[in-house]
Amino acid sequence: MTVGGWVKVHRKLLQSDIFQNEKLLKVFMYCLLKASHSEYKQLVGMIVVELKPGQFVFGRSKAASELNMSESTVWRYMKLLETLDTIALKSNNKFSVVTVDKWGDYQSKDEEGEQQMDNKRTTKEQQMDTNKNLKNLKNSSSSSGQDEVINFYHENLQVGVSSSPYVYQQIQHWINDFDSEIVLAAMKLSAKKEKRGFDYTEGILKKWVEAGVQAIDDARKFEQSFKQKGRMGSAKRLSKEDFDLND
Repeated sequence: MTVGGWVKVHRKLLQSDIFQNEKLLKVFMYCLLKASHSEYKQLVGMIVVELKPGQFVFGRSKAASELNMSESTVWRYMKLLETLDTIALKSNNKFSVVTVDKWGDYQSKDEEGEQQMDNKRTTKEQQMDTNKNLKNLKNSSSSSGQDEVINFYHENLQVGVSSSPYVYQQIQHWINDFDSEIVLAAMKLSAKKEKRGFDYTEGILKKWVEAGVQAIDDARKFEQSFKQKGRMGSAKRLSKEDFDLND
């Protein structure tokens, strides 16, 4: 799963053939929004796919669900976009890698417009943007952290459990959406409790998300709160004060 980043669409799209077909337009926008804004590695089953900016892993079933169309309809419009030289498809018997043609056109910034926007931003907004970009950079460049998570799962949680491509996809989604360090911390908790597979780890991660955990220190404080309460599940939802690392 790719999150973060942005795309730029020119008004000339209004005069294109794509705009005249609402389903084709929907599939085209889907491709733009799914494409990666930076290089990263994605685990698909047991295959590590190296994606470049403007690329994403495409599966007919998932795309059909997200677009609320039939698989055959989605694939037909994807092939039409390829015919129009809008995307390129490289397929195998399990999935396809989609490359958006001229991806740079959807990322280039208008310098004058950007300057006007910057002048209107407050200091607080600029800081928020900086923090978000740093988080995206961390997520996109954490291939070593991702490898550490996968290796830990293999050596500690997958032992005695049948291997499933779906599990690896779930692990990848959590790494992309959360953070490899936090996913690894949840796995270590599972290992300490001798919980095999990924279900218990995913339960921990969902609990942390609900509590507002955003960093590894937040997770430590949350788990300490559980220990203080004396039993799992009775800890209150933590506020910002609970996460104050300076207390």
